[in-house]
Order: sequence, then C-alpha cells, then structure tokens
Amino acid sequence: MTETAAGITGKRITVGAGPAAREIAVIHRAARKKAGPAFVWLGGYRSDMSGTKAVELDRLADELGLAAIRFDYSGHGLSGGVFRDGTISRWLEEALAVLDDIKPKRVILVGSSMGGWIALRLVQELRKRKKAPRVDGIVLVAPAPDFTAELIEPNLTDAERQSLSERGYFEEHSEYSPEPNIYTRDLIEDGRRNLVLSGIIETGCPVHILQGMKDADVPYSHALKLVEFLPADDVVLTLIRDGDHRLSRPQDIEKLGAVVAASIMHD
Repeated sequence: MTETAAGITGKRITVGAGPAAREIAVIHRAARKKAGPAFVWLGGYRSDMSGTKAVELDRLADELGLAAIRFDYSGHGLSGGVFRDGTISRWLEEALAVLDDIKPKRVILVGSSMGGWIALRLVQELRKRKKAPRVDGIVLVAPAPDFTAELIEPNLTDAERQSLSERGYFEEHSEYSPEPNIYTRDLIEDGRRNLVLSGIIETGCPVHILQGMKDADVPYSHALKLVEFLPADDVVLTLIRDGDHRLSRPQDIEKLGAVVAASIMHD
C-alpha cells in the first residue's frame, strides 16, 4: 500500500486463488466528509483508470470532499493478469472484491461502455447480499450491456467465426489504439451467462444515461433499448447529438460532472 498524494491510497489486492489469482491495482481517495457516497469508476473494454473521465471523476470527488474508488480490471492498466483471460464474470468478481476490500457504506456507480454492463451486474449482485453498500445512483456513459450478444455476435463475419472456432479469438481494428481489439470465445460464451437485457433490471436507485448520437461503437438505439428494461427506476437519458463513443471532450466531461454531482442524495 502506498500513499500517492494527500488522501489518496494506491494499493493492490489479490482476487481469485491458484492459477486464477491476479493482482488488481486500486486507487482510493478517502472522503473528507463523514457523510456522502463514494464514486466508483467502472471503465470500458481496454480502458484504464488513468483515462480522462476516470481522472475527472476523482477530481470531482476531491472538490466535493467525497471518496472515489478507481481500479483496473485484470489485463488492463496497472493490474496483473492476462487480457485474453478476461470475461464479464471475471471483471465483475474484481469489482466486487474491490468494494469488499474498501467497504464503502454508500456508492454512486459510474460505468463507461462495458463498465455500464459491469455496473448493472454489480448492482444485481449487491442486491442479493445482506451487507452491501447502498447504491445511491448509477451514471452510465455510452453503456454497452450485453455487447457480446447484442453487438458482436450478430455481426460476425465468416472469417471471424472461423477464427473463433479454430483459434479461440478474433481480432478487430481499433479506432483508439494501434493494437487490435481481441474478442475471445470465452468472453462471448461468458457474456451469455451475464445478460441483463433479458428481463426487468431492478437497480433500486435513479439511473442517468449519457449517450452520443454519433457513437460508432454503441449505437444510441442500444441506450433506448436499455431504458425499456428499467421500468421500475427513475431513468434519465441524455442524448448528445454530436457526441461520439468516448464522450471525453471538455463539454462532455462537464456534462458528466454535472450529472454525477446531481446524483448525490442528501439524507
């Protein structure tokens, strides 16, 4: 455990046992106020906790005197583990382990892209527990729940299907990295076991979705579909007409900060 700056602790926790054990890098900003939720950042596929939105969330927590929790999934950023071993179940297990380690009493989950899927699965798992942090709100940025089944599988080419069958993965050009995206058979098969767009999603808290209408990776129709599965919650969907998938422009970051700040419930 290392103190990286005033009030900020960098640590590593071990998740899993035996061959499945991996070290997860965590950055925890302690709260200066006794009351109030911790912001929990859940990043996207191949993203890490040093990204623009994650850093801005931490800055906002500092400004408000609240706690912030960031971590890298296994195979991402500063964490151990192999990226190709990653699945939704595995990354969800790591998110739960981070919360079990830090033990916040209240949280606001902020999930970006695939992190939106993790956030929805996380709240489902937390609701099964007798002792769990209270989820005050969920903020989703270009959420990609069920993306393996909804966005990848229906659009696979014959060559990609063959690669999945023969090699166990296929590669796809990335707009954000010189390295291609890699999607494994394990990720896709595990995705089917974690589907959330299959029945009513009960979060028990307000949900705010930010979605760009020029998102080339997750079409805004996907966000509209997600809203249909949240009939029991107070849901706000903000469509950003000229927004792309990353929503990392200054105006997008400003909007994200305003939405997260508005999600704080005052007892």
